[in-house]
Amino acid sequence: MSKILVAYFSASGTTARLAETLASASDAELYEIKPAVPYERRDLNWMNKKARSTVEMQDPDCRPALADTDAPVPAAEIVFLGFPIWWYREPSIIDSFLDAYDFTGKTIVPFFTSGGSQLGEGQGRIAVLSKGAVVLNGRRFSARTSERELREWFASLHLEQI
Repeated sequence: MSKILVAYFSASGTTARLAETLASASDAELYEIKPAVPYERRDLNWMNKKARSTVEMQDPDCRPALADTDAPVPAAEIVFLGFPIWWYREPSIIDSFLDAYDFTGKTIVPFFTSGGSQLGEGQGRIAVLSKGAVVLNGRRFSARTSERELREWFASLHLEQI
């Protein structure tokens, strides 16, 4: 089996729980993508046009600073990339992460949490930002996804062939 990394960003803990379960189910290394300035509750109020997350998501070129660039991306062959859906795409901090590393020759598998929103333009954005990588179609999961569901999804990807 290829070397697998589960890299994730979680603002509320929902994506973190899913990422931890996926890492356990896939025998992968786990890495949390952290912004240099952590998001506070007030930053995540999508109804406030001046909230940090709203302002960031209105600018497609926004790249919030990362807390570190220590992710074990170079050693990974397959990177599961987890995040919550913000404004029908990946949060800007994910773009910062993708810009920070060389993904040439790697396979990226997006997974995201949402109550109902899909990835929308995010799938294409991730493919563009991770130059040289193969980006598989992402999948949405709810907060109530079971370990069994994650194991079945992981098996259905047939990553042993990569």
